[in-house]
Amino acid sequence: MKRKSFLAVALATVMVLGVTACGSSSGKNGKAGSSSDGKELSYANIELGKDYTDLKANITMFNHRTDMDSDEYGGKNWKQYLEEFNKEYPNIKVDITTDTNYADDALTHLQSGDYETIMMIPAIDKSDLSTYFVSYGDIDTMQKEINYANTWMYDKEVYGVPSTATTQGIVYNKKVFEEAGIKEVPKTPEEFLAALKAIKEKTKAIPLYTNYAAGWTMGAWDAYMGINSTGDTKYMNQELLHTKDPFKDYGDGAHPYNVYKILYDAAAEKLIEDDYTTTDWEGSKTKLNNGEIGCMALGSWAYPQMEAAGEHAEDIGYMPFPITVSGKQYALCGADYSYGINVNATDDEKAAAMVFVKWMTEKSGFSYNEDGLPVDASTTDTKLDFSGVELLQDDPAVEGEEDLLNSLNSESELAINAGGNDKIQAIVEHGANGDKSFDDIMKEWNEAWTKAQEAEGVDVK
Repeated sequence: MKRKSFLAVALATVMVLGVTACGSSSGKNGKAGSSSDGKELSYANIELGKDYTDLKANITMFNHRTDMDSDEYGGKNWKQYLEEFNKEYPNIKVDITTDTNYADDALTHLQSGDYETIMMIPAIDKSDLSTYFVSYGDIDTMQKEINYANTWMYDKEVYGVPSTATTQGIVYNKKVFEEAGIKEVPKTPEEFLAALKAIKEKTKAIPLYTNYAAGWTMGAWDAYMGINSTGDTKYMNQELLHTKDPFKDYGDGAHPYNVYKILYDAAAEKLIEDDYTTTDWEGSKTKLNNGEIGCMALGSWAYPQMEAAGEHAEDIGYMPFPITVSGKQYALCGADYSYGINVNATDDEKAAAMVFVKWMTEKSGFSYNEDGLPVDASTTDTKLDFSGVELLQDDPAVEGEEDLLNSLNSESELAINAGGNDKIQAIVEHGANGDKSFDDIMKEWNEAWTKAQEAEGVDVK
């Protein structure tokens, strides 16, 4: 079943259930309403440490950070964050559930109509945000409060607050690169492949660990095809939709073609795991930390996890993705998973949830602790250093095309940045097996994209 078809069923089901369960607590456009003390509820109106300190509520949160369930986690875990939160808000109890298959299971939770008070917003159409989630406030107000406010905006209302913000590059072991004689981080596909070959020849480390078996980890490659490979903030949400054959070779060492070709060439030249079907995500963290892996293609959110996975945190580095556009490197920065608050929750639950989200954003230090870019608009604190690289955000879709990328993803079944990890796994398979050329793969993708554009009546340029 196509992803769009599944979502259509899920959305229709939740819409029916949501209408019957919602009651009068939320107004139009998912407005938050007010708590039992009569205070109008919005993110900007909450003054932490003063407002809602006497509020009693039990709320739930569903999220993807299974590693933070453990006392062995090298950073601050969920238990520690909740202990700190309850020092200020002792009567708000937060029950946190995590899931290793979050992207898919979160959609199932929504489909059931009975979902948690706070969720990390999964891949849904923006036009349906108010069906499930509360508005934190209008975009003009929220842009003063948080960065990346437009990530989950619809009709000028903001329905998601990022848990942290990330950039997109390569996490690597600096010691392995040094042992291989690599003195500077590679900036082009050719330099990167040369570095992988040097690692294979001069060290015992796996040059590039794909994490093929995990599936979801392969999605990192989609994240590089926008700003990282074009330097264009309009590319992903505006230009890609109308581009003819976006996966063709432009002959410039950049654009999406060269993003995926890096992976294909690495697999074809045996610069990845000997048996990619048996990769282990949790184990890969320790292996990178110990120098058994050279590098992995993952967002910067993975950087602190690799540091915490062993005794060699000082060996972990994070480099820009190896593509240079007209002599300059760019990196996408944007929101990681964002907190959404259940529109069907009681007023007190909504207030408690919004207090917790704001506390996590402004007071917990979560984004900084996780080596993220700041979400709170009042600070610039971050541990990441991408010197010489321009960090850019994707521009939003033009009005009327907010859901067009979702539609094209569904019609083409490429699911770019939307769980289409099987297509990237196929690159590894064909590269390793040598049974299909990379250009043939890209030709198939272009054909699928063209058919989708035609089905959606897109004006192609």
